[in-house]
Amino acid sequence: MDSPARRLYLINTHLTGKPTLTVTDNRTGKTIEVPVKYNYIDAKDLSKLKNDQGENLMLYDPGYMNTINCTSKISYIDGDKGILEYRGYPIEELAEKSTFLEVAFLLIYGELPTQSQKILWEQRILRHTYLHTDIGKMMQSFHYDAHPMGIVVSTMSAMSTFQAEQNPTLLVGIDPYSDPLVLNKQIHRILGRMPTVAAYAYRHRIGRPYNEPAQGLGYIENFFYMLDRLNETNYAPHPKLVRALDILFILHAEHELNCSTAAMRHLASSEVDVYTCVAGAAAALYGRKHGGANEAVLRMLEEIGSVENIPAFLDKVKIGKGRLMGFGHRVYKNYDPRAKIVKRLADDVFSICGKEPLIDIAVELERIALTDKYFIDRKLYPNVDFYTGVIYKSMGFPTDIFPVLFTIPRVAGWLAHWKEFHTDPENKIVRPRQNYIGYTTRHYIPISDRKESKFYLQSLASGNQRRREV
Repeated sequence: MDSPARRLYLINTHLTGKPTLTVTDNRTGKTIEVPVKYNYIDAKDLSKLKNDQGENLMLYDPGYMNTINCTSKISYIDGDKGILEYRGYPIEELAEKSTFLEVAFLLIYGELPTQSQKILWEQRILRHTYLHTDIGKMMQSFHYDAHPMGIVVSTMSAMSTFQAEQNPTLLVGIDPYSDPLVLNKQIHRILGRMPTVAAYAYRHRIGRPYNEPAQGLGYIENFFYMLDRLNETNYAPHPKLVRALDILFILHAEHELNCSTAAMRHLASSEVDVYTCVAGAAAALYGRKHGGANEAVLRMLEEIGSVENIPAFLDKVKIGKGRLMGFGHRVYKNYDPRAKIVKRLADDVFSICGKEPLIDIAVELERIALTDKYFIDRKLYPNVDFYTGVIYKSMGFPTDIFPVLFTIPRVAGWLAHWKEFHTDPENKIVRPRQNYIGYTTRHYIPISDRKESKFYLQSLASGNQRRREV
């Protein structure tokens, strides 16, 4: 099947015969004709336009608001229509009919697995759930109140030192990115170990000994086992909770070039090992504007406290004295399709774990926000993080473990992009340019002739003032 972008390109070509953009540089009077491909232009084509100093014309786009930096076949988003597809499959169908490991295979290898492929894929992943004992000891060395996400980021980075055979810097005569055996083994290892790392971080957080992975359990069941087992000999998680987490993992598995996935590709471009790439992507996910958002949503709901306090809270948001977490998205200007699925999933979880009181605040907050002109005009709709945290809290997860629960499935999307990057003939090391507005050339000044930095003095004065206030 043709991709949406290719269909648009074919339509444009049919209508115009030769889709181009004509650009006139009014500084010099030069006119160029730039090809339009799939509704974008190559930035390098603009380099034909130069200023009086012979410098190439460049694009200025902080945050990459309107910049394409790769070609991908992994996922498709239509933010205006609220559409999300993995390899062409609607997220709604996958959430209803598939499993996380099946979806991970789809994302990484491009197609849903056959029955024999599915069996082999799951066996290989579940074979790699154990961590080296030294990694477990390292995780135990973290302070008792260390944030679980910080532990996960550090552990994934440390894991690279245990797999010398996949580090291109250390290898001679073997390229792990062109050797399918080496490449696939890292995929199996990372998908298999990620739940174990997450579970160890959780157990460390609550002061309990680690549970080693169990035999004979599925991917999600084994994760629950490592999280929750105390001394039971026949531990089995509730099947509805297993399915709920499986669906949540599917919804969080991939989302195009978000901040963490872009970080994964950025790091991959340097050809550093894949474990370091994952650690860097997880570090990006840690932030409150990304994977930390569902944690921030729950803290916001707890701060609101009751339904009666919602109007006053929204008034503070409108004047810039509060943040409405879980609403709005860089891409979606409509209802996030994942949020609809999560909202429906809440009832299944509540039927097992009991209703989380914060859901009443969340539902009313959504109702008011979606009927308020201020939020309607800004196209602020609930995103996937808005209800996810409420469900996790009902399941008994501490708030600071939420970003870790986001990381486990998103690894599948990161690995899909990592694999795709290294098979893309156009890939290059990522190296953006800057708009320099600093000093022109100046000469070294002896210390006796220097002026004090006003910025440094201001920062010190500000710090002293805060200490006095405390």
